[in-house]
This record gives sequence, C-alpha cells and structure tokens, in this order.
Amino acid sequence: MTDTATSGRRGRGGGGAARRAERSAVSFETAKYIERNIPNFEVLTEEALEIIETNAEIILEEIGVNFPDNPAALQRWRDAGADVDGERVRIPKGLARELCKTAPSEYTQHARNPERNVVVGGRNLVLAPVYGPPFVRDAAGGRRYATLADFQKFVKLAYMSKWLHHSGGTVCEPTDVPVNKRHLDMLYAHMTLSDKPFMGSVTEPSRAQDSVDMCGVLFGEDFVQQNTVMTSLININSPMTFDDVMMGALEVYAQNNQACIISPFIVGGAMAPVSVMGTLTQVLAEVLAGIAYSQLCRKGAPVIFGAFVTSIDMNSGAPTFGTPEASHITYGAGQLARRMGLPFRSAGSFCGSKLPDAQAAYETSNSLNMGLLSGVNFMLHACGWLEGGLVSSFEKFVMDADQLGVLHHLARGVQIDENAQAMDAIREVGPGGHYLGCAHTQANFKSAFWKSDLLDYKPYETWQDDGARDTQALASIRVEKMLNDYQQPAIDPGIVEALDAFVAKRKAAEPDSFM
Repeated sequence: MTDTATSGRRGRGGGGAARRAERSAVSFETAKYIERNIPNFEVLTEEALEIIETNAEIILEEIGVNFPDNPAALQRWRDAGADVDGERVRIPKGLARELCKTAPSEYTQHARNPERNVVVGGRNLVLAPVYGPPFVRDAAGGRRYATLADFQKFVKLAYMSKWLHHSGGTVCEPTDVPVNKRHLDMLYAHMTLSDKPFMGSVTEPSRAQDSVDMCGVLFGEDFVQQNTVMTSLININSPMTFDDVMMGALEVYAQNNQACIISPFIVGGAMAPVSVMGTLTQVLAEVLAGIAYSQLCRKGAPVIFGAFVTSIDMNSGAPTFGTPEASHITYGAGQLARRMGLPFRSAGSFCGSKLPDAQAAYETSNSLNMGLLSGVNFMLHACGWLEGGLVSSFEKFVMDADQLGVLHHLARGVQIDENAQAMDAIREVGPGGHYLGCAHTQANFKSAFWKSDLLDYKPYETWQDDGARDTQALASIRVEKMLNDYQQPAIDPGIVEALDAFVAKRKAAEPDSFM
C-alpha cells in the first residue's frame, strides 16, 4: 500500500483499529518508471535519416495533408504561412519543423498520488496498459463484449501491477454504457479506483473538455492549467488526414496544457507503403504536421512523437505483429524522434493470436523488447493486448504485466561497482567451491535476480502434483488473487462527492446514445 493511502486510512480509522487494519492490509509495490542505463539500438545511418527528413518535407510542401471539416484549423495554418487549398494544407519547407521546436523535450505527468508521477521523455520509459478493444476474454467466460464491470477490473489490476506505471485510458470499451456517456464512467474509475496517472477521452471534443473539467475537480482547476495531468492518444487517419474529431480533442488538450500522443496509425501496405523507408517518410511527415498544429493551438503544449506500426498479411489482409519490418520502422522512428528532441511512443504487447498462447508470447516478446531497445518513452498497450487489438485479455494482462519486470531489469544495464565485481566472493570460495553460502550471495540474493510472480519453476513432480497447470491457468488464478487483494486507494470524500455530482449532471444533460 502506498504511503499516501496508508496515512489516509490511519487518519480516519483511529488508534487500535487503524493499527489492526495496517497489519492486515495487503502490501504491494509499484516500481518507478524505467530509467534506461543501456544504449538505444539504431538501425538507420545518417544518410538514411537525412533522406527520410528531406522526403518528408517534400510530402508536406508538394502533396500536403488534409484537415477536413475544420475551418478553424485551416485558418490557423493560413495564418502560419501554409498554402491552404480547400481542405488541403501544403506546408512550406522548414515551417512544420520550426513550429515543433516549442514542444518540450520532456514533461511530468502528475498523478493524484505524487509518488506515482511519471517523467515522459529523456532516457525514461513509462508503461501503460492496452487501449481500445471492444471485446474482453478470460478463461472462464471466453470472448465477449466488454462491460463497465470489466473495465473497472482492469483498472484495479493495473493499480495492483508492480511494473505498470500508468492506469491507461480505454483499457476496454464498456459497451453496456451509452457511447456519449461512457467516457465519464471510465474517467471516474481511473480517478477513484487507482492513484496512478491516466489518459483522457478523445472520441469527441466535448468529451475531451469533460476530461479536463473532471481533472479540475480532482486536482484543482489552477493546478490543471499549470501542470500536465493527462496524456491522451490522438491518432492520425493515415495516410495524411487529420480528421476533425481527433483534431478537436487535440485542440482542447493543447489549449489546456495537457499532453497528446500524435500518432499515425500505420498498417504497412494499406495505410503506408510496403517499404520501411517509405513508411518512415510518411510517419515523419504526419507527425511533423500534427505536432506543429498542436503548437499552433498553444506554444509549449506537451506532445509525444507517436508511431503505431504494423504490416498486413498479403494473403488474408489481417494485421501482423512482432515482425522484423515493424521492428525496423520502430527503431527508425525512435531515431527520428530523438533528432527532433521529442518523447517517443511506440511498441506494446502486440500479437495477432486469438488466445494467450505460444504465438501471443513470441510476438509480444518481440514487440516489448523492440520497444525497450528503440528508446520508447511512453509504451501504450504494454499489457493485455490480444487478437490484433480487438480483445483485452485478463490472463494475458497479468502475463504481460509480469514480463514487464524483465524490461526494468534489462534497462538497468550491467553494474560495475565493487559489489558487482564480487572479488571478495571469488576469493572466499576459491577453486572447487560453491557460492550458495558465501557472504556475497547472502548479502545480495534477494535482489540479484529478477523473479517472476507468475511463471512456474517447480520440479516436474511438484508441478504434476499441483495440477499440471499451464501459464494461462496460473494467470487465471493470479487475476482472481489480485482482484481479491485489491484495496481502493484513499481519496478525499469531498472530491468523490464533487465527481459524483459532475458525472450525474453531465449524464442528465443529454439522452443516452449507443451510436
């Protein structure tokens, strides 16, 4: 339990009762966001980077990008010096890159528990769960449409997961709640069931404004205007179209000093060329235009250079994940983001499998390691993704969340201090001995090796006696245990009352809509 939550309970519970509650409370730890101590993997040469940057500028100047149904955006571009012809915006060479220079190289996203604050950018990596699936899956109920109860369970699992730093956004789409009101319930769950940072709604500009207003209740209106309390996802409708819904949400967040991930949605061969260089060129052109537009809305608004990239199976047309081409594009996009001095978003627990099986494990492992080595600063979809992003899986959520610990340990790099050199241990044991009982082992064994909280390392006979359970079965047990152990973090009752009133008022303001 966090210090903030514990002290809150102690203050309300009184002497003996509080001490008894503290002794019986479930204790869990949340790791700090990753601070890399390893080099990034760079796949592109200086020549390749310069070609991509030159060609992206040609795209912006000669081909242009579309801003449909958004007269205010067209006027902003016109005032900035772009050539606007109908909905097409052609941006003179160098203009977009110059506008991008006012975006910060890193920013702090504040959580309602300050111990959970994250710094996005630099050498840091922030991990957030899956985002957007309309379906959920668990071993007991199979595949089904997601409900608000499912959403709340995922928020609780994210809160209880040691290696996750962020509560995320639409962890699944609760289809039993009206489309025009479900964002209120999702935000309320993030704000009250967790004290980790979270994302806002982007499905309509008024819902983005609701997100800002609810944060004003949670943090205070002045605090929200002076600090970043949300990081939200703005997808570009690739190729090179900036639709009015997403841009409307971007405008709200930028004008209120809230962070946006400007992210092309690329399926190679469908929304971008089949070649790595061609795709990277389009990605850079789209990101340049999107980030530049955020700075036209408010100079200094925090943004992230995003790249969601996959390819398609040319036989079925289905997206593929964990492929070498996606890795090349992600590595290259990371280099481009660093050259712009901007935080980078990409990668995740991507897979195309229908079940949390071997295919899911292989593809997810490739995708997660790619994210670590490419220099990603904000990794959305870090756990729970299944079936090409159509499904949030409870079992895979905890399987992935457990493996995120590996990224933390890899990112530490190799220690070289006196303790790590272990010369005293080597002298103590000498030739022919063993290290199990030596002083160095005794002093370091608790922290020397990463330890899974899920995977089975028992001898065969013990595993057989325990029911011969596979990883999915172990994950089902862990989901149940984590939900049973969950304890809601303390929150000011006055804030909860104000949030309840805000949600009730907004829901009453319009009829339900499921369209």
